[in-house]
Amino acid sequence: DLRKQARQLENELDLKLISFSKLCTSYSSTRDGRRDRYSSDTTPLLNGSSQDRMFETMAVEIEQLLGKLTGINDKMAEYTNSAGVPSLNAALMHTLQRHRDILQDYTHEFHKTKANFLAIRERENLLGSVRKDIESYKSGSGVNNRRTELFLKEHEHLRNSDRLIEETISIAMATKENMTSQRGMLKSIQSKMNTLANRFPAVNSLIQRINLRKRRDSLILGGVIGVCTILLLLYAFH
Repeated sequence: DLRKQARQLENELDLKLISFSKLCTSYSSTRDGRRDRYSSDTTPLLNGSSQDRMFETMAVEIEQLLGKLTGINDKMAEYTNSAGVPSLNAALMHTLQRHRDILQDYTHEFHKTKANFLAIRERENLLGSVRKDIESYKSGSGVNNRRTELFLKEHEHLRNSDRLIEETISIAMATKENMTSQRGMLKSIQSKMNTLANRFPAVNSLIQRINLRKRRDSLILGGVIGVCTILLLLYAFH
């Protein structure tokens, strides 16, 4: 009786898993078709939502069948380990192992198909969100795009102005430093000259005398030249 129940559940699981795999394949194909017809948002969206509900329903049904088959296998294991069937123990263990292998294969296939379905749905949801963002950006008004472009240009102009101002300030600071350095050098030279003049007063007085004699010689030479010129003019007219 337990073997009959196990075979019945295995047949149901086999049919359910085939339908479940077809659902996942058709879901992927529908999503691909939606990608090609993304501008129309009526039928593809409805089909996608109905397939999502069908997926959830079939997943629950398959999980329930797997739970029932697991319970049947546990009952068969208890019967095999019970007393009174020693002569049939080897055959029963072989049958139990075969049913366990079938259960393991069905469980693995179910989880693999479910994981693939969830991965496809998650990827398509992400791509759909990206497409919506792209469409919303493309559907933006030209005025906003123009305004954004003008703002970017104005921002670039402000950055260029700031850079020029910083360069001008740097040049002014360097000029100020050079002038300060030159001023210090001139003050140093003046102080040295004053020190030399104060240290050698005789030299200073000698220089002053030389300057006075030079000025006097210049005056005498000028007077002589003037007198000679006047005499030449008088001689020329007479």
